[in-house]
Amino acid sequence: MGGRNVEHINTSYTDVISDKERKIVYNVLSQYNFKVINCTKVRSVYKVETTEGNVCLKKIRHGKYKPNNAAILVQELVDKGFYTIATYYKTKDQKSYVRHKRLIFYVLDWIDGEECNLDDIEEVLLSIKLLAQFHLATNNINTNKLKLKSSLKNWPKTFKENLRSLERYERIINNKRMKSEFDLSYYECIESMYHRGMVALNLLNTSGYYKLFKHTNKNKTLCQNSFYYQNIIKKNDKYYIIDLDSIIIDLHITDLGKIIGRLMSKRNFKWDFNKAKMIIEAYTSINKLDKNELEVMLSLIVFPHKFCKLGKKRYTKHKALDESKYIHKLTKLIRYDELQNKFLEDYLQYLNEVKY
Repeated sequence: MGGRNVEHINTSYTDVISDKERKIVYNVLSQYNFKVINCTKVRSVYKVETTEGNVCLKKIRHGKYKPNNAAILVQELVDKGFYTIATYYKTKDQKSYVRHKRLIFYVLDWIDGEECNLDDIEEVLLSIKLLAQFHLATNNINTNKLKLKSSLKNWPKTFKENLRSLERYERIINNKRMKSEFDLSYYECIESMYHRGMVALNLLNTSGYYKLFKHTNKNKTLCQNSFYYQNIIKKNDKYYIIDLDSIIIDLHITDLGKIIGRLMSKRNFKWDFNKAKMIIEAYTSINKLDKNELEVMLSLIVFPHKFCKLGKKRYTKHKALDESKYIHKLTKLIRYDELQNKFLEDYLQYLNEVKY
């Protein structure tokens, strides 16, 4: 799915703009200091050809602080010499967005290039270095100017709650007179997932998690919170972050851990710790992590969050999905179960050897 060219619009990702929608879009664009030549819809955004070059028009239904936060952060980053990001445009009235009824529109640079190919380990490593550079650059940002949501969680408490939920789902399935195919498959996996969750919880409890938590809370450490191929663009062998709308206060290792977890679930990675190690070392070549951070990150990566979430959907919320869809979701979660166990062992061995 990576490596798609976004300079020459691929018609499979281009949508038709209705007359009503086009009228709204052109009315919004008239409030900026450029002349519009053409406008095309690509996925959920608009590529706008202007006399000033190509720009991206985005719309959201809520969150007026998002464009404000992103525009302020981008300017702060540029002032500190971090240029590989899409900059935001002000309206003629020097506002960060235009409101139309219940919609909020805002404009930023369109970076002509290709979406990062996360099936290619070399592109992954270069992207990870970009993430490390971004984190470093945000360390000295004055976050008082931003209106941000904190996503800091008490992970030990959350882990315990999820583990108790697994115990409850086990009882629910046991008490069923008629068990479905999903019930039997899910039940069969609970013990393994519970064990992995306990390992993650013990890691958190013996790590310096609370010290990291306090430091992040005090210093308002920023996370990009959406670091994946759609938001990483390669142009002339440089990589750019094109979306800072979702920035939050959180541990830096949350960004890194999320992308490692997502990559390890892909067929090209299959929980190969050697590849994860390459990713970690690419990051630490720019932004050093200590052993505590590596321990906490492992706990976040290996805890069976999605398995618990699927159980909640089925046994607590009783979401009315087809049985085949439930089974498909479960199959995807457990297909690399043994490889995940090996990943956990290899990572723990790595922690014993690490000298950060």
